[in-house]
Amino acid sequence: MIRVEHLTKRYGRTVAVQDLSFEVARGEIVGLLGPNGAGKTTTMRILSGYLPPTGGDVEVAGCRVADDSMGVRRRIGYLPENCPLYPDMRVDDYLAFRAALKGVPARDVRRRVEEVETLCDLRDAGRRTIGRLSKGYRQRVGLADALVHDPELLILDEPTLGLDPNQIRQVRTLIRQLAERRTVLLSTHILPEVEMTCRRVLILHRGRLLASDSTDRLRELLRGRARISVEIRGPPDAIEGALREVPGVESLAVERGGEWHTVRLECAGGTDVQPDVFRRVADRGWLLRELRRDQHSLEDVFVALTCREADAEEPAAPAAPAAGGGAAP
Repeated sequence: MIRVEHLTKRYGRTVAVQDLSFEVARGEIVGLLGPNGAGKTTTMRILSGYLPPTGGDVEVAGCRVADDSMGVRRRIGYLPENCPLYPDMRVDDYLAFRAALKGVPARDVRRRVEEVETLCDLRDAGRRTIGRLSKGYRQRVGLADALVHDPELLILDEPTLGLDPNQIRQVRTLIRQLAERRTVLLSTHILPEVEMTCRRVLILHRGRLLASDSTDRLRELLRGRARISVEIRGPPDAIEGALREVPGVESLAVERGGEWHTVRLECAGGTDVQPDVFRRVADRGWLLRELRRDQHSLEDVFVALTCREADAEEPAAPAAPAAGGGAAP
């Protein structure tokens, strides 16, 4: 469905996307992740035909963006981060107007508007003015707009931005339903949303692709380290000293509470420190409320990859001048 090869986009001297290559198969739900400035929105705008690339090749549903931009646009539905709507129009009229612009035959416009309003739970808002709708309803109107011409591919840039938890859950369910017949590429900063919605993840950093895989396989990148959480009732300084001496513990952090304190241990991979932790707590007469091995989340993977990349690109510090301060002869 999507094929990107060596995509590059420059704004003057600034490189927003650098030698980016990836593919998305038909029927996939793929998450596009990255910190601010990673190139996510630029990539989506190029895929949707809104921006021309500086270099590389982009193909959507068999159409090359450079050669057939209109053909690409007929096959995609694009929901930008800040969806532009006409606030003075009614929802019904706006969606009918957009359907006509997107080439829906006149005889099918009313039917398509009714279908997308039902799909996006907008039937009770059809005669309301868009400018008087809540943020959640306006986001649904934008999604209905992206769907009104029945596209093969949906490109969603921050689809849950500004929504409350109930609205986020509704949008998540809707995206899953839409993916039964469509390919979905979405960008979001809410990492749990990606874990619950997407089958595969692309992680971008400074315009380059750092990782492309399923969420489960990405977590395996961090399996070289184990993380243990312990809740203990006892003197926090003594707790920290005792657990820091456990063989295999590489680092720890103590979150002090009233009576109970939480200790998070980072341990070398393959080392099970839980029996040793339990014995040290029991020998000192402290109370143990919880001892568990934590699972690495997609957020852990995201932070580890982007921080590792940033550290690799950090320039080396200049050497200190020789004693005496003068220039070398």
